[in-house]
Amino acid sequence: MPQEGSFWRLVCDAAARAPERVVLADDYGRALTTAQFRDAAERAAAGPPVRPGRVGSGQQPTTLEACVLMGALARVGAVQNPVIPVLREREVALITRAVETELFITATSWRGFGHAEMARGLGLNVIAVEQETGGEGPLRLPSGDLAALPARPGPSPGCRWLYFSSGTTADPKGVRHSDATIMAGSNGVTDLQGMRDGDVYPIVFPISHIGGIAMLVAVLRAGGRLVMFDNWDPGVSPERAAAHRPTVLGSAQPFFRAYLDAQRRHGEPLYPDLRCLVAGGAPTPPDLLDELAETFGIRGVINSWGLTEFPVATSAAHDDPAGVLARTAGRPSRGVEVRVVDGELRLKGPQCFLGYVDPAQEAAAFDGEGWFRTGDLGEIDADGNVRITGRLKDVIIRNAENISAAEIEEVLRRHPGVADVAVLGLPDERTGERVCAVAVPEPGHVLTLAGLSGHCAEQGMAPYKRPVQLEVIDVLPRNSMGKILRERLKDQCAR
Repeated sequence: MPQEGSFWRLVCDAAARAPERVVLADDYGRALTTAQFRDAAERAAAGPPVRPGRVGSGQQPTTLEACVLMGALARVGAVQNPVIPVLREREVALITRAVETELFITATSWRGFGHAEMARGLGLNVIAVEQETGGEGPLRLPSGDLAALPARPGPSPGCRWLYFSSGTTADPKGVRHSDATIMAGSNGVTDLQGMRDGDVYPIVFPISHIGGIAMLVAVLRAGGRLVMFDNWDPGVSPERAAAHRPTVLGSAQPFFRAYLDAQRRHGEPLYPDLRCLVAGGAPTPPDLLDELAETFGIRGVINSWGLTEFPVATSAAHDDPAGVLARTAGRPSRGVEVRVVDGELRLKGPQCFLGYVDPAQEAAAFDGEGWFRTGDLGEIDADGNVRITGRLKDVIIRNAENISAAEIEEVLRRHPGVADVAVLGLPDERTGERVCAVAVPEPGHVLTLAGLSGHCAEQGMAPYKRPVQLEVIDVLPRNSMGKILRERLKDQCAR
């Protein structure tokens, strides 16, 4: 489907085209057709006192209410700022000050934390939505007089969406998007991943992540149903997701391992309608990709690559050869150009962000020819498929030699005693930086530095790349999208 116009126009077009098609559901038995979604968004739009062009921030778990509020803010022409629900006072204060939030819509309480109380303590104008008791019953949203709504918004090249990067290495950056750039981020989902009518995709990651709006736009454009999961419990949620007969599952390492564990518990095929798994948000180890394909009887996992600034830049296709699925993040999505400069992947395309909330951060983000500098290292093969090899910030410089942390991690994951691993560069007076491996052992295994170093030697790794420090922990700290919190690990290991 075309994506010209505003996000609100997309909502209305989907309702006009197939008003009875269920587009959203949740784990409490509720569902919304495209027409019901449009109507619920209009009713909610008449309730919150946020003005066109002003910022409405929403810190909601992954619920029907969160999706409807996206539609409601779009209906009034507000600039909306989805906020990841795990963020707390420091981050929420930083974000809402930076964007000058006029209205903060949040859960009264969720997972035992008082979000509304926190927001009021920050001096924000708050609308609280009850979430703690689950999602049974009607939508818990404000409503008002439809006659008081402003005129429907038209297309605008200006900022309509404000997302903040995940902040794994520093304070998060505010990223400005228009309706057009946000909607273009769904091209890889519809064109390459093949999202279509009849697909069912449980959303177990935060809907307030930029991947959430990409999926919502995709099902409005091409068909399919998203199933909202407001709580993720690896011991229970995979079976609950199976009850919805998903055709697509995603999207990062912690979720994939939970699906595998659930399949082992179940015995018989747990997801008989599954056509693909999609990976994004964080790199997935190659051995885990192989295990997923074998366990679920699929060709492979569809890897995609993107950033908050440039969502779904590339994606493998659902019918790609197994080698492409296993080794690459696929080809550029519609209208996207990729090139490599000094090992770094750079991008141009229709989903490129408008700029940062802090304009001072933009100079370093683009090169002299207007290409977005992703900070990701990679290669492009002869068929145009992109392979991510690491991050510029994760390059370890030891004795003036550049070492890829991702390369070492890939080798260490082949060790039979390693369940999970992160490789860091730590300050070293003699060599500049030293290679530190932070590893989670498989049950019953004892990991030693000598053992891991010997394994690297057996794998043909040059001596200067091998770890000289080992830290063994129970679990690697990750954010809600599965990215390893490397700065936290560096602080712990450098002590």
